[in-house]
Amino acid sequence: MIEELAQEEFEVYLAKNELKLRQLLKKYSDSIVFANISEGMKESGWEAWIKSVTENIAAVDVGVIAAAENPTLKLKYLKQLNVRCGFTVMKPDISAVIKQLEEILASANAKGRRKYVRALTGDETNITVNLPANGGFVNGAIKDISSVGFSCSFSEDPNLTKNSSITDMQIRLKTQLVKAQGLVFGSRMEGLEKIYVVLLSPHTSPDVHTKIRKFIHAHLQSKMDSELKL
Repeated sequence: MIEELAQEEFEVYLAKNELKLRQLLKKYSDSIVFANISEGMKESGWEAWIKSVTENIAAVDVGVIAAAENPTLKLKYLKQLNVRCGFTVMKPDISAVIKQLEEILASANAKGRRKYVRALTGDETNITVNLPANGGFVNGAIKDISSVGFSCSFSEDPNLTKNSSITDMQIRLKTQLVKAQGLVFGSRMEGLEKIYVVLLSPHTSPDVHTKIRKFIHAHLQSKMDSELKL
């Protein structure tokens, strides 16, 4: 899942199977987990779960989300259980909650050096791009995509020129078709395959960026759901 906090992008997933999630965190030990103690298990169950995670997977940071203010619970989680990513209370002013979560993520360096979240789609047959080249249109397979651009390859090299503009570009994201303009940022060779990097035009509609973010969100969440079922 992708959540856009202010102008930043973070890679976020929803998980409702606490047991499977705890097991999966051993694989993704650099994660930050926000436990919503107002849903799912009883609060005592969440206390035991958080203890299990923090004591056995030391690299994972944990934060708590609660439906209402409770100073006693807050003190317990922050002081006794040493929850490092705060005690966030859901409020009617969702923008204030988002700002608080953003500050927590920033202090935990959750973003790292990557500015935009991307989805790897090289194994998908219905995530493609159609663009004009050499007097006609060519179809390419999208290898990965973010809200600002993508990489792609073609069965026959269209010989796209670096810094050239692309008009009438159609991006197929499974059942959804997105129209946009782009700019060829460059290319590279991966073995015998030529990979082009295409950036979306600065004039791209915010609606297009939103559609791509939602697709990435759904794509990543689907991958995580599959792992949680194993």
